[in-house]
Amino acid sequence: MSIKVKIVSPEKVLFAHDADMVVMPGSEGDIAAMPEHAPLMLTLRGGVVDVYEGDVVMHRFFVAGGFADIAPTHCTILADRALKVEDVSVDDAEARLAALEKSYEEADKMNVPALDILMDKIQSARAEIEAGQSSIPSMSI
Repeated sequence: MSIKVKIVSPEKVLFAHDADMVVMPGSEGDIAAMPEHAPLMLTLRGGVVDVYEGDVVMHRFFVAGGFADIAPTHCTILADRALKVEDVSVDDAEARLAALEKSYEEADKMNVPALDILMDKIQSARAEIEAGQSSIPSMSI
């Protein structure tokens, strides 16, 4: 038995296949969707989505937040931004993080909602850097 998984970014459908399980970065912690999962809508934080076939991760995607719709037969991820982990540019993510940290330093500390949004974006940029670094093969000497 499998679950239909769809990962959608604002630009396109990145992934649409059957899988045995998908693990995603929920805003309250990682969550796994499998066949017969109870219906659930949740927000996502920046992080990596792992798509499993059997007990092997076959596909990995970075998502910069969004929503997930989990049902007994499907899981649809609507990402704010998404790309394959191997396509993550660590340099771009580091530049984005530096700009966000500068914005945070200059932000009005009394505007808590704006600070929360900036902190979410900073967390997402850090997760993107980590995802990009994990896709770089390690070299032995």
